[in-house]
Amino acid sequence: MLGQEAGIMTSRTQDPSIRPIRTFGRKGGRPLSGRQQELIDNLLPRLTVPVGAPGELDPHTLFPAHGPVCLEIGFGGGEHLIEQARRAPMTGFIGCEPFIEGMAKALVGVEDNSLANVRLWMDDARTLIDSLTDASIDQAFILFPDPWPKKRQQKRRLIQPAFLQSLHRILSPGARVRFATDVASYADEALATFRNHGGFEWQAERASDWRSAPADHVPTRYEAKQLGDCKPVWFDFRVQP
Repeated sequence: MLGQEAGIMTSRTQDPSIRPIRTFGRKGGRPLSGRQQELIDNLLPRLTVPVGAPGELDPHTLFPAHGPVCLEIGFGGGEHLIEQARRAPMTGFIGCEPFIEGMAKALVGVEDNSLANVRLWMDDARTLIDSLTDASIDQAFILFPDPWPKKRQQKRRLIQPAFLQSLHRILSPGARVRFATDVASYADEALATFRNHGGFEWQAERASDWRSAPADHVPTRYEAKQLGDCKPVWFDFRVQP
């Protein structure tokens, strides 16, 4: 297992080739508040990424600052996305989240912080990725994706060779990718898949590099729940051509 190789110690649509989204987590939640529903109806359409033909959308055109562009896949309640965007107003952030409750929370954060550097996609991230031009994303975050812990479910996990091939295409040389999970089998599998691809250079030099949250990480309520079977692990990669 890669966990043994790396020394990880655990403590406990539109394209017919794209399978529909399935999730280990809950699909529904509390009803939206009046404000949240208003933001879904009126703000989300203005912030939605205009996905079109494959490989034609340059994400830099979505942001007036023309700085770097970061992509967060599956942002949950949006705490990480909103705080990163607040800290870096000259950087564009694209957040993908298929579920309406999380999207509504992110929209509240956008409005409360008057953020002009966030665009959103409430659908399968793979459709968005396929629409982007080559080498157009400077950083990607994949934090605590659905773990699908049962053996028969693990083929549904996001980190698969085909997905990494698509992701690698849109990342600029030298771009950074951060993956985090609190499920030991997913940590092993994801690290092996990234390393086997050949285009992602793992940046860890010592055990603390993957056992401790990076200095710029924004903690979330999901992490605080400690739902996984191990302490969170953090894998940072640098994209190779």
